[in-house]
Amino acid sequence: MRYLIVVAAAALSALALSACDKQPAVAPAAPPVIVTVPGPPGPQGVAGAPAEKGATGDTGMTGEQGKKGEQGEGTTLVVPAR
Repeated sequence: MRYLIVVAAAALSALALSACDKQPAVAPAAPPVIVTVPGPPGPQGVAGAPAEKGATGDTGMTGEQGKKGEQGEGTTLVVPAR
């Protein structure tokens, strides 16, 4: 009788443990991230020559003088009131 209880307990514990064995949930894999790694720097460029200053432009022609106004005789200026 003792052996029967031990065997029954072992069988029940084996069944109980195997019933709880579930497959772990697997998350879907994310797409791989592509990382570009910069290569070695290229050769150093040659410094250019300094620029030459350009010549100053010519001065343009002046326009004609306008006619001078004539002197008025006895003109009175009236400013309207607001």
